[in-house]
Amino acid sequence: MSPLVVCVGLTTLDLVHAVDALPARNQKVVSTHFWYDVGGPAANAARVASRLDCRVRLVTALGASDLADLMRARLIGVEVIDLASPDHQLPVSTIMVTPDGKRSVVSRNASALLGAQAPAAQLVEGAEVVLHDGHLLDASLALASQPAPIHLLDGGSWKAGLQLLLPRLDIAVVSADFALPGRRPADALTDLADYGIARLARSRGELPVQAVIGDRTRDFPVPKVEVVDTTGAGDVLHGALAAHLAHGRDFTSSLQHAIVAAARSVTGQGVLAGFEQT
Repeated sequence: MSPLVVCVGLTTLDLVHAVDALPARNQKVVSTHFWYDVGGPAANAARVASRLDCRVRLVTALGASDLADLMRARLIGVEVIDLASPDHQLPVSTIMVTPDGKRSVVSRNASALLGAQAPAAQLVEGAEVVLHDGHLLDASLALASQPAPIHLLDGGSWKAGLQLLLPRLDIAVVSADFALPGRRPADALTDLADYGIARLARSRGELPVQAVIGDRTRDFPVPKVEVVDTTGAGDVLHGALAAHLAHGRDFTSSLQHAIVAAARSVTGQGVLAGFEQT
């Protein structure tokens, strides 16, 4: 049987415009291309892990709107546990991607969630990896108190209260912008190690991924690729890492595979572009 990965956190609807340049103030621009897709770190990580032969359970907040149903239809192969009330407004992200593959994002993230049900403890029974993106912190705190071989943090940015979750984690992989309050992003790995997290990594775009494994530090190179769209590359990194860990690879090997998957993902439009090319 395929290993089980549980992803806890955000789902959004992403509306993506490809533009020649970002609009200036009071300027309107015409996009060269438009598409929509599932967004949110946990939701995208779930889709990636599913593509890598894992059973996947996504603990998230969708609600009962037409937009939520649209996202459910795209979460094929993923078991969705919806903690939101029916009237929850699914967050919508507007993303503009320029020809160099860089993107600008406007989103409410989980700020629209007025309340959520408490997750059942048995949701993580049998899971090899539980991934937390920090957006549904109460749910993550409840599930991180349950035993699992690996509790993994997708640290895109700091969220209020995240310090309560950190001591319960086994692995944290953060972005170049992640920083603890009052600290510099460059200090993130040292600061996280102070919480007892022994396996850490920090992605930095096309620059080598910095990693700390126990008392050893190491840089992992990122493949050189032609960048089309960087949207969701970090989500792919975390989803692939979770999947390879769930399949029994060690942290070093899993991180190397995840870096390759993330690099491949930016060579086309959409989070799953790298998988559709294979």
